[in-house]
Amino acid sequence: MANKHVGVMLMTYGSPATLDDIPVYLRHVYGGREASPEVIAEFRRRYHLIGGSPLLHITREQAAALEEELNSTSSDGTTYRVFAGMRFAPPFVQDVARETAEGADHVVGIIMSPQYSPIIMKGYVDTLTQAIQGLGRNDLTLSISQDWHMQPYFLQALAQRVQEALDMFPPDVRARIPVLLTAHSMPKRVIENEPNYINNLKETATAIARMLNLPADRWMFCYQSAGHTPEEWLKPDFADVMPELKEQGQTHVLIAPVQFLADHLEILYDIEVGAREQAEEHGIQFARIESLNTAPLFIKALAAVVKETMSAPVA
Repeated sequence: MANKHVGVMLMTYGSPATLDDIPVYLRHVYGGREASPEVIAEFRRRYHLIGGSPLLHITREQAAALEEELNSTSSDGTTYRVFAGMRFAPPFVQDVARETAEGADHVVGIIMSPQYSPIIMKGYVDTLTQAIQGLGRNDLTLSISQDWHMQPYFLQALAQRVQEALDMFPPDVRARIPVLLTAHSMPKRVIENEPNYINNLKETATAIARMLNLPADRWMFCYQSAGHTPEEWLKPDFADVMPELKEQGQTHVLIAPVQFLADHLEILYDIEVGAREQAEEHGIQFARIESLNTAPLFIKALAAVVKETMSAPVA
């Protein structure tokens, strides 16, 4: 029998609401440890420069668009309500869980990362699972998304964004501009225990390049946003790539994240400010794709992920 009332939560990382919230936000990110004054000052500088993060606002817009998509395409009488929950900042996943479950017989948690890692995403799974269990609702089913890095609508939406960016260049530039398909760097020690996560990132990048018919010498997969720690992080970083492009005689570059689903610090600072400065230092004109945000194809992708998650084994 079809589930008649479904509560959906889009779960993402979170961001500080104001500059004064940065110390508390970083304490959550660091598992209760205090960030150094230097790290706090650097984050204040970055968030101030971009005018604060729009992540919560955009995630709520995605939730509203997804709710409309799910309800307008429901063919079996199932109704959906969609909410946004953050892992490291208000509104916290555990606090949104009660509202998500209210009036529902099935709760679906969607981790806003197409590439799934049991280790990296464990915090989302545990937090939502414990929150739902804490409600004491024996009539409530819980499902949590896992990997969806090859979801067709997601790939189409991302390829469309890259093509739109390419179309803004003159034909002669468009024919030769290198495309850097990026993902968030991780400490090497983490990925040594989770190789499939990186393989999935590379698989998404390869699929996008193939859909756009990009020759092998026109694109590459690289990393960005390495953390503020002395340990070894995954390479190559796009900072390492810029001088190589200059040596090859390139004059333009297009950056296209394959993992980030909305504008936030890693887009608006790490790419829009940091990568732009690195490119321009080497005389390279910089561009990035528009983030997916509420692109219609991407909302269709999220709706498909909700349906697939509901029919998958229950978490």
